[in-house]
Amino acid sequence: MEILRSGHEQVVFCSDPASGLRAIIAVHSTALGPALGGTRFHPYATEDDAVADALRLSRAMSYKNSLAGLDLGGGKAVIIGDPRTDKTEALLRAYGRFVEALGGRYLTACDVGTFNADLDVVARETRFAHGRSLAYGGCGDSSVLTAYGVFQGMRAAAEHCWGQPSLTGRTVAVAGVGKVGSELVDLLVADGAELVITDVDAAAVDRVRARHPQVRAVADTAELVGTPHDVYAPCALGGALDPGTVAALPARIVCGGANNQLAAPEIADQLVARGILYAPDYLVNAGGVIQVEDERHGFSFPRAQARAAGIFDVALRVFRAADAEGVPPVVAADRLAEERMRSVGRLATLRLPG
Repeated sequence: MEILRSGHEQVVFCSDPASGLRAIIAVHSTALGPALGGTRFHPYATEDDAVADALRLSRAMSYKNSLAGLDLGGGKAVIIGDPRTDKTEALLRAYGRFVEALGGRYLTACDVGTFNADLDVVARETRFAHGRSLAYGGCGDSSVLTAYGVFQGMRAAAEHCWGQPSLTGRTVAVAGVGKVGSELVDLLVADGAELVITDVDAAAVDRVRARHPQVRAVADTAELVGTPHDVYAPCALGGALDPGTVAALPARIVCGGANNQLAAPEIADQLVARGILYAPDYLVNAGGVIQVEDERHGFSFPRAQARAAGIFDVALRVFRAADAEGVPPVVAADRLAEERMRSVGRLATLRLPG
């Protein structure tokens, strides 16, 4: 794997045989500030798979944090293992010591397989663990503002496509109704949208339908994609938009909370060719990182929510730039993020955190 050609500033391999910790911390950029990104705990099939995920996710965090207007670079960590069986206090504390050893170049938080309580344990060994429990002065569950940001991005996409920043009367298909997806459903129902959902976890579907009996559920993603809808919202793991899915989608808009939704870069062009507006995932799902970043200043939910509401304006700017430049929205979003990293970053490259 070409790690040295990936453009990353630093990739750290972490091993603690006593606790069983095997982890990779990838720091993509500190041009705008310390690299913030969550810790993913996942049973990767191979070490190469874990490294590839860390590199891909950390790069996306640089762009996400830049577009969100945060003074933060991008990083990500992955812990190799099954969080249901391998997660222990000893392992999390060993991981915290590796984070601390980086001296603040990398700030960690929650991701798939890790939760606020886990970060509370990590924080016993490092000053640089965020996304902690409310009881410890943290921001709590960041899925709340992640979903809120996706909703704002979806409103912007509706404005761009249909002239109204509302999903009232539109059908939204949500793939994955875990923490983020279920919060998004709540917001969409309140906005007057029709919902159809699916999840590999039947209990997650049941919890949503207990709150909203009018929400329809289908057996799997293939059936969901084949159901008539106006907006497709991938809110599970990455790679949801592959050639087969894009060819079958009836949606006019794709806007969801999952990371790395494009299975390959050329998918962005395929969406354009089909007349589907894609809201770049790292733009619209930035509400969670905005919530976590606010914790560093003494958490205020109203302040963080007000900042996450700005995703609406940034998304509109990206959609309009994409039209004007004749490029997919993901290209326009990349250019906007890179412009900020260049213009601000040259002054911040050597700045120490603190």
